[in-house]
Amino acid sequence: MRRASGCLFGLAFGDALGAVTEFLTVEEICRRFPPNGPQAPAGNPALVTDDTQMTLAVGQAIVEVSASNLTVTSLEPALRRAFIEWLNSPDNNRAPGLTCLRSCENLQAGIPWQQATRANSKGCGANMRVAPVGLLPLDETNRAAIAQFQAAVTHGHPTALAASDLTAAAIADLARGGDPQGLPNRLRNYALSQRLVYHSNWLGSLWQSPHINTPEEFISRGWDECLAVLDRLDAALKNPNRDTDPCLATGEGWVAEEALATGLLCFLLFPEEPLAALRRAALTAGDSDSIACLTGAFAGAYLGMAAWPEDWVIRIEYRDQLAALGKLWD
Repeated sequence: MRRASGCLFGLAFGDALGAVTEFLTVEEICRRFPPNGPQAPAGNPALVTDDTQMTLAVGQAIVEVSASNLTVTSLEPALRRAFIEWLNSPDNNRAPGLTCLRSCENLQAGIPWQQATRANSKGCGANMRVAPVGLLPLDETNRAAIAQFQAAVTHGHPTALAASDLTAAAIADLARGGDPQGLPNRLRNYALSQRLVYHSNWLGSLWQSPHINTPEEFISRGWDECLAVLDRLDAALKNPNRDTDPCLATGEGWVAEEALATGLLCFLLFPEEPLAALRRAALTAGDSDSIACLTGAFAGAYLGMAAWPEDWVIRIEYRDQLAALGKLWD
């Protein structure tokens, strides 16, 4: 089924589709792209945003190190190099988030990552790029630690870490063939099991701040916010409405836990209809490209590469890099 390729290309397709609708209301989107928002990525190449660029940076760092040798000592410098390369790329002109820019500038200045990160940021830049971690053949503990670490390098808030971990867990679950209907409950159980787990060998002293007494107290705050947004997801799925902006139920996606939940909601409204899921995700009032890129990652991990039209595949920007990573992990 080529689920890894499906996940990565789906992420890029969602990113391209949502790139033209980010910052717009649903009404504005429908006026600009009548009658129901954009239906396919436009252009040749169909341009993506920093979401796909940074996903490729994470993938590049992992490949540089190799999945069998992933430790904080090996991955941190590779991730630093990949993020600095992204920072200085002439193609880094797609309205990247300020948190990612400032953190990467600090990394370029040689500042240790625990000081380079934005300690209070839980923006969706933490988890819109985590898909490669969910596709790796890792045990649960290592996958969780690496997902949190790649977030922590730029976004130091505990919710950024927990939401990235949960996003990678969802992708890993779907890529193993997990059924979409039971996914929210499996994610809830996973979140509860991880609530007091702090990966100190990867995260070090990140937890320390004036109002936090223990590492467990730090990380539990992030998991509690993720559990709260899963409550909102469950409520939305009890009475599913394909015609209403999903952001009204689970948030606009500017922060990590809402990007996860709203991306999941769009996927779970159309689990067997990947194009409909992406179109719904792009037709949102929030951070539409990040919501849609996560929706595409979930749909592609579940359905594989056959989910996507060949016309989209041949036109998407960074096609060769996406294909190379997908082939490696398929």
